[in-house]
Amino acid sequence: MKVNVQSVHFTADGKLLDFIESKLQKLATHYDKIIESDVTLRLDNASNNENKIVEIRLHVPGNDLFAKRQCSTFEEAVDESVDALRNQMIKHKEKIRQV
Repeated sequence: MKVNVQSVHFTADGKLLDFIESKLQKLATHYDKIIESDVTLRLDNASNNENKIVEIRLHVPGNDLFAKRQCSTFEEAVDESVDALRNQMIKHKEKIRQV
């Protein structure tokens, strides 16, 4: 699976990129029909501590799966987004089996 990471108005370090890559590769072990994934990392101008936004879009046959989370660290936001996508994949696979 191809992973495209885009960081808006800052440069993501290698450790964060490797973390994102490993988390998304684990998703590919659950569902092998993922074509590619687009990850967008943004900093919000909010005054509170939770100003890191992660958006992940998985391209799968039929529909795209999408999750967006805002947390205090990018790693935490990636974890929560991947969990949400895992739940979406389970529902998507059940729909495919029923058809």
